[in-house]
Amino acid sequence: MVEYPRGVYVNGGNLLTPALSKIKPIVAWNTDPNQFYTLVMIDPDAPSRHNPRFREWQHWLVGNVPGSEVSQGVVLSDYIGPAPPLGSGLHRYVFLACKQPHNLSFDEPRLSKSSSVNRTLFSVVNFANKYNLSDPVAGNFFQA
Repeated sequence: MVEYPRGVYVNGGNLLTPALSKIKPIVAWNTDPNQFYTLVMIDPDAPSRHNPRFREWQHWLVGNVPGSEVSQGVVLSDYIGPAPPLGSGLHRYVFLACKQPHNLSFDEPRLSKSSSVNRTLFSVVNFANKYNLSDPVAGNFFQA
């Protein structure tokens, strides 16, 4: 479940405006409360679906999430809401949760909300391989 303020839910590719999704959502999924998870939000269509040369643009990254308590995880990248370039068409914004083998020490740079450095060309697959994460155990996406 991904819920933005005012009861706006992400539901398998539904359309949301950037204004509705600019504030960090509440995210929850079926979990083992004794396990740790990593949550990521990416844009695979940056700067456009026609020319995704910055794929995957990392909007949010949280590790060591106990169960689905995202607020208790380690924020590696602060949430940045969608801001597709004017005229670039619809972008997909994808949320994925992967199980971790244990509580991890991440060596990734911590990215603030104002930092776009190190957000382009992110790879969920490479990140998952580096930290031995499971295949996604939960996911959802919307378009904006």
